[in-house]
Amino acid sequence: MTVLDPSAGYFTLINTFTVEPKRAQALLAHLSKATEELFLHAPGFVSANLHMSRDRRHVTNYAQWRSQEDYDAAVKNPETQAHMRDAAALASTFNPIFYDLIETHLAEPAA
Repeated sequence: MTVLDPSAGYFTLINTFTVEPKRAQALLAHLSKATEELFLHAPGFVSANLHMSRDRRHVTNYAQWRSQEDYDAAVKNPETQAHMRDAAALASTFNPIFYDLIETHLAEPAA
């Protein structure tokens, strides 16, 4: 389970892909497979969460890494580069943005 803790200092990637609805499931499956086969074993990988918009026009990957250096090392791997090319080919566009988690807010449990 992903833990959102600003004090952890994780490097966060939020990559939103725009996709034709008929290709959304294929893109999601590709991202899931790459996460299981590549990223789960990469040094510094913390977690990934895959989201699909209800209209199936966007797929978003929210990934946490221990550091930017760990992420940079992972994306230099030729297998990772091939995965990234294949994911880009399934999408119309993609927009990777790097973030720092600053705050979290949590509702209190219902009584």
